[in-house]
Amino acid sequence: MIDICAMKHKTAVLPELPNGDNLLPGLSVDCVIFGFHDGQLKLLLLQLKNNHIHALPGGFVQKNENLDDAAARVLKERTGLENIYLEQFYTFGDVQRRNNKTQKEIFKKMGIGLSDDHWLQKRFVTVGYYALVDFSNVIPVADELSDSCGWYELRKVPALMYDHNAIADKALKTLQLMLDHKLVGFNLLPEKFTMNELQQLYETILSVKLTRANFQRKILAMNILERIEKKMEGGAHKAPYLYRFSRKNYLQYLKKQQ
Repeated sequence: MIDICAMKHKTAVLPELPNGDNLLPGLSVDCVIFGFHDGQLKLLLLQLKNNHIHALPGGFVQKNENLDDAAARVLKERTGLENIYLEQFYTFGDVQRRNNKTQKEIFKKMGIGLSDDHWLQKRFVTVGYYALVDFSNVIPVADELSDSCGWYELRKVPALMYDHNAIADKALKTLQLMLDHKLVGFNLLPEKFTMNELQQLYETILSVKLTRANFQRKILAMNILERIEKKMEGGAHKAPYLYRFSRKNYLQYLKKQQ
């Protein structure tokens, strides 16, 4: 894939592609960035310039760069955020994970020609990462090889380039598995949230309807939440309590699971 995450938008003139000398050959990272907003789980996607093709944010790994640092760099360039939840979940290495002819056509629409022996036409293995962000803190940033960078509802994700749909599907399955095991879902919520908002998040990720009483009993039994105050909506007797995630209690919870 192209290094669409390492180039900032400055002018309408397309830059020359890097020659690849400072990059690890045949290796890339692709990031599945999840956000939660208005009861919907969303993905951050790029639409490539002069193409009706969307893609996951991704990039290459520099020779002097740690793999995790490369993924974190991609995230910062697309979201403006640092120190967010990021986890490697799978390596995608099928020989036929992309079609060179199709790739040449994509680049041609951008005004960039690729020869058959260009380094981008060689086989690439990509390492998948999923990231969980507070939707309200993200300002999506496109680059000069893409027309836009924005959020798409998970149910309405378009056909993506190469094997990016499969990468996104695998990331979602991993997120579902980690929801209780590592309690990763809290990274998708603001600092303060209601129990109803937390349940809505779980229901959206798992695509199931949960019983309110059972869910609340289960979550409170984990002892990972701090109740702080009532949300100022409606009458005081109807206002729901606000909670926040307790990292100290969370670490104790994880220790018990081992």
